Amino acid sequence: MNYMVAVVIGYLLGSIPVSLLVARHHGVDLYQTADGNPGAWNALQQLGARRAWPAFAGDALKALIAGLAGRALGGWWVGWVAVAAAMIGHALPLFARGRGGKSVMCFVGGAFALSPLAALVCLVVCLLVTVIRGFAWGARVGVFAFPLAQLFTDPIAHVAATGVLMAMIGLLFVLRRRTPAPASADAAAPPPT
Repeated sequence: MNYMVAVVIGYLLGSIPVSLLVARHHGVDLYQTADGNPGAWNALQQLGARRAWPAFAGDALKALIAGLAGRALGGWWVGWVAVAAAMIGHALPLFARGRGGKSVMCFVGGAFALSPLAALVCLVVCLLVTVIRGFAWGARVGVFAFPLAQLFTDPIAHVAATGVLMAMIGLLFVLRRRTPAPASADAAAPPPT
């Protein structure tokens, strides 16, 4: 029963389209910009850091709250299920007709719920790399370092479960690649009826 409650909580929280709402507040439709991804990174590219930070914080908070609720309901594995459900909710949101993002910031927030010490280490690494190479590099290194940091703080089964969450993100990146625009106007025209 706890697992079912965790799935519902996680999915509903994940379905809140925070980045879309932040961007729309500033007059931007993320579906129509860059790669069309309605996530925090696209919001950052379109709005700049000063206006996009609520998108990052909100997308992370969805899974953080879900993970903490799951852990309170039944321990680490229930928390993991809640984080996974939040990531799925972010990718296939109920409140945005199933057109969601790639769940990277949900993963980050969930990491703090599931393994706070490893997540804190990765945050420090992210900040250091950001100072040296910029935010794009810092963010990537921070995310990919998480399972490595977990090796020192968590049971191996938890590290493997993290691998499943990261595989979900990888699958979303593969599935959500935008196809190139047609070469000519004729190719873009709908077929005659």
